[in-house]
Amino acid sequence: MNTLLELLQDNARLSCEQLAVMLGTTQEEVQKQIDEYEKKGVIRGYHTLINWEKADANRASALIELRVTPKRNSGFDEIADKIMQFEEVESVYLMSGGFDLAVRVNAPTMQDIALFVARRLATLESVLSTATHFILTRYKDGGVVLDPEDERDERRNMICD
Repeated sequence: MNTLLELLQDNARLSCEQLAVMLGTTQEEVQKQIDEYEKKGVIRGYHTLINWEKADANRASALIELRVTPKRNSGFDEIADKIMQFEEVESVYLMSGGFDLAVRVNAPTMQDIALFVARRLATLESVLSTATHFILTRYKDGGVVLDPEDERDERRNMICD
């Protein structure tokens, strides 16, 4: 039933009836499988993807690279747990390569993010260094194109006029 998970990831608003038709099964079987996925923690939540630029909301986002010192018995888990508790933090990932953790944060302004990094994140005991990358425009997020081609064409025409 990985197809069920893929369908839900693409559109969590599909009803059990719609999913059953798409999968060639019954609504009861779909609901049973969804319940099982939720119970096992495979499905952790349902999200709506918002294009905040169009919502006219004051919102800044950044990706922050962290180099950290792992703890002897807990590795990176302890520092990741601390970082996850901050309300500004949307996502935390353990990475390979030049840094250890990637953190995505949101706040009303870039200044708020800068203060969060300087006063709260960088001061954590295990944090060795940070690199903040402000997100200026999201073109595609969660597999969804946020700025359709026809709107980009209009902007291009305005620039060339």
